[in-house]
Amino acid sequence: MPWVRHAAWDRKPWALLEEQMLTHGYPAYTTSCAWLGYPDDLLKQLCVAALQDGWTRFKVKVGADLQDDVRRCRLVRDMIGPEKTLMLDANQRWDVPEAVEWMSRLAEFKPLWIEEPTSPDDILGHAAISKALVPLGIGVATGEQCHNRVIFKQLLQANALQFLQIDSCRLGSVNENLSVLLMAKKFGIPVCPHAGGVGLCELVQHLIIFDYISVSASLRNRMCEYVDHLHEHFKYPVHIKQASYMPPKDAGYSTEMREDSVEKHNYPDGEVWKKLLAAQENEAFSPMTASSLPTTFSSWLVL
Repeated sequence: MPWVRHAAWDRKPWALLEEQMLTHGYPAYTTSCAWLGYPDDLLKQLCVAALQDGWTRFKVKVGADLQDDVRRCRLVRDMIGPEKTLMLDANQRWDVPEAVEWMSRLAEFKPLWIEEPTSPDDILGHAAISKALVPLGIGVATGEQCHNRVIFKQLLQANALQFLQIDSCRLGSVNENLSVLLMAKKFGIPVCPHAGGVGLCELVQHLIIFDYISVSASLRNRMCEYVDHLHEHFKYPVHIKQASYMPPKDAGYSTEMREDSVEKHNYPDGEVWKKLLAAQENEAFSPMTASSLPTTFSSWLVL
């Protein structure tokens, strides 16, 4: 029957894409090497370790001090070499003119993108920055703070980004994420999800693999963030092989946390909180701040 032959033909590309994922995985980049505040010795140590593990894409946090950014970007670029990919992330620190000026100074390090150069709600600001950076060959990446498909629609329509960064938690549902993946496909913009540890890697791995097999069928300029942070608290942590996300083998969305981790961090009777509260009582601590929270919870505030 003709329709059977056509159906079999239509499945062939899917099988090839699935085989690509099962064999090689989805390309990732690391943010773990160059957080703001890391001393140079630690930065170098982490870069060397990442290179030895096969990482070829590196992101550097910037925006606090221009001269310090120049020094740190030069250090990282010298260590990873000219052929590897460098990205920068300002975490919304700048206004529009400041972003353009700052990136003009950092352009010598050939970054692929500048992430969150200004307020995530400033669609026209992102568009202005994007336009200004075209001659420098630097793209704009944003989206981790976007909470619905409408904001992404406006960013896409305004040509305000060259790399779209969904956040599997911020958007709030699989359906909302899928609608953004489809819009990105329509506009020809690569999706490079935000995944700053704390369970985000476990969540987003399903979305990127679906995007590749069922929507984009392309890995050009596509990669997913990876931060080696707090995966030990999840029952089905991500599996990274040669700097790539390998498809999960367990059923579900990989969100289930380990029972012992949940028990230890339950407030106020968990082991972690008991120790913290006892220390506060004994030392007459001031009211709790983010820096005094357990690692698991404080991490959510800064990533």
